Amino acid sequence: MRRRRLRGDDLPIRADINVTSLVDVAFVLLVIFIITAPILQGGVEVNLPRGQVQSATSNERPFIVTVRPDATVFVEETPLTVGEFEQVFPQLAEAGAFERVYIRGDSLAYHGTMMRVITTVAAAGMPLQLVAEPREGP
Repeated sequence: MRRRRLRGDDLPIRADINVTSLVDVAFVLLVIFIITAPILQGGVEVNLPRGQVQSATSNERPFIVTVRPDATVFVEETPLTVGEFEQVFPQLAEAGAFERVYIRGDSLAYHGTMMRVITTVAAAGMPLQLVAEPREGP
């Protein structure tokens, strides 16, 4: 005759932790981070030329002008044509909200557009610096 179990005392105790849901949450957070990280970086995406450059250290807030290959000039993150930039920049320089201009020119940007931007900044009497990425290797 079989004895029927009435109590659960005879069952083995399992103290395993189910980590499946923890792994799912970790992957969801990773995907969210991968998607939002480029958005949080900000700025205008350009392929900077490479060269033997030193990193710029500055205490003041940088004023960044970006030149894209399609001849669009970005003042911070505001897109302008070259003609609009030539009209607007002297007014910005007179306001005196910045001390130095960093020009980020795409490596495929038209040389004439870059020269118009550089001469506009120089004519306004602002010190400027061209931005590049360090060359890899010796």
